[in-house]
Amino acid sequence: MLLIFGATPRERVLTVVTFICEYCRTRASQDVIESATRFSVFFIPLFTVSRKYFVVCSNCGGMTPLTREQATHGVEWAARNRQMT
Repeated sequence: MLLIFGATPRERVLTVVTFICEYCRTRASQDVIESATRFSVFFIPLFTVSRKYFVVCSNCGGMTPLTREQATHGVEWAARNRQMT
C-alpha cells in the first residue's frame, strides 16, 4: 500500500508596519509574517503542526522572531492606524 504524506511550510504576510529596524537602524516597512507547517495526506492539508511568527525588514532583510501575541498586536495596531488616516 502506498501512502503519500508530508509536511508543507506556508508563509503569508499578515500586515505591513513601519518602524525602526533593530539591525539597520533605518525607518522602513516591516512585513509581519506567519509561517505555518501543515501535515498533509495525498496532498490534502489536514492540520497545522507548527506556527511561527516573525518580522522582516524591507531595507536590510533582517528577521526578528515574534510571539503570537506580538504578531496579533502588530496586526491590530496597523488596522487602527489605517482607519485614522
